[in-house]
Amino acid sequence: MHTEPSSRHIERRLTNLLPSEALEDHAEGVGVVEREGKLQLPPLVWSFAFGFAAGESRTLAAFRRTYNSTADESISPGGFYQRLTPTLAEYLRDLVEYGFDEVAVPHTVSDEFDRFRDVMIADGTVLRLHELLSEEYKARHEEQAGAKLHLLHNVTDQTVEHFSVTDEKTHDSTLFNTGSWLEERLAIFDLAYFKYRRFALIDENDGYFVSRLKKSANPVVTEELREWRGRAIPLEGEKIFDIVDDLSRKYIDVEVEVEFDRREYAGTQSHDTKRFRVVGVRNEDDDDYHLYITNLSREEFLPADLATIYRCRWEVELLFRELKTQYELDKFDTTKKHIVEILLYAALLSLVVSRDLLGLVIEHADDGIVFPPERWAATFRSHAQLILRELREYLAYSPPPLLQRLIEDAQKIHKQRPILQEQLATTIQPTAEV
Repeated sequence: MHTEPSSRHIERRLTNLLPSEALEDHAEGVGVVEREGKLQLPPLVWSFAFGFAAGESRTLAAFRRTYNSTADESISPGGFYQRLTPTLAEYLRDLVEYGFDEVAVPHTVSDEFDRFRDVMIADGTVLRLHELLSEEYKARHEEQAGAKLHLLHNVTDQTVEHFSVTDEKTHDSTLFNTGSWLEERLAIFDLAYFKYRRFALIDENDGYFVSRLKKSANPVVTEELREWRGRAIPLEGEKIFDIVDDLSRKYIDVEVEVEFDRREYAGTQSHDTKRFRVVGVRNEDDDDYHLYITNLSREEFLPADLATIYRCRWEVELLFRELKTQYELDKFDTTKKHIVEILLYAALLSLVVSRDLLGLVIEHADDGIVFPPERWAATFRSHAQLILRELREYLAYSPPPLLQRLIEDAQKIHKQRPILQEQLATTIQPTAEV
């Protein structure tokens, strides 16, 4: 063991990540709630973080019940819903951004990635919304509404480097910005991000990339990087997709020249060329090649290595699946834009807390123990209520007695809406008098 776990390690870890005073100060600073107000911000934040994972259905009523079982005073449904404002959505977004900046899980990726400062994967997933939100969140099809969550996933630290929320029609590629931050980092792309100019900028910023090769690109081979014995078909001077169906070799490893337009500057757009490496790995089951384009050198990475690297894209798919299956990110029963944002940021806050606790678990576990992401996510969710209860006690909150909360939750709210027993009593009473 690294260190003997303490009974309060979890509580200290979480409150170091999101200290109560900092939560309250930032809430006051952005205008979420006044310091003397009835609403207690730390229980609210932790209710959103753990209420997502506590096993209840993902409704605002469920979050309110979680809050009422954590805070010193219960809050009525009307009082709770009044506080779910666009400002609260912005506040939760700030917490998520801060949390992702702070959280880093100990390195668990393959040794071959030690060559890079970080391994990054960009991707997006669609979230289906109520059709009445179709103006705010335009979908690809009429009479639908859809948001898209874009993530830049840091595989090395098992956290999210950047996130943004747009409508469904916004293309993934427009959300990935190149720059000096890519130095010594490896970016792995699917075809949604395929752009020669992007690859050139990554290379010019001393970064690295691996992407599937788009069939419509079809670059010209300038040099073969591997010699084949016998009567091998020469590739130099050929367009890669024009010749690939005639090949049967296990690997393709060539240099290609690509053409692209630079970004327009001062009203002028220049044309440029650059040379990259294209690798093909034969898939015997489908009788074709998986083709990749990269600036990684053959001296360091063989074709089979690139295929292994690209499979790391599965990490971000697992991340989206965790958000949707464990934290029910794809269920939005609301027609209000800011409520969608609150629920989305609550799910991401659950992810932040989950990753922070995973880091703690790894620190205290024996060396060599592996924690598969999906298994950890399920474990975190199944223990969420217990963690929240322990955290409530650690922070010295004393919610009202359970019986009082049951009375408050179960009593009739709308006086003008008679329940069945009242209707029956009103109907039967005159008959009884007669």
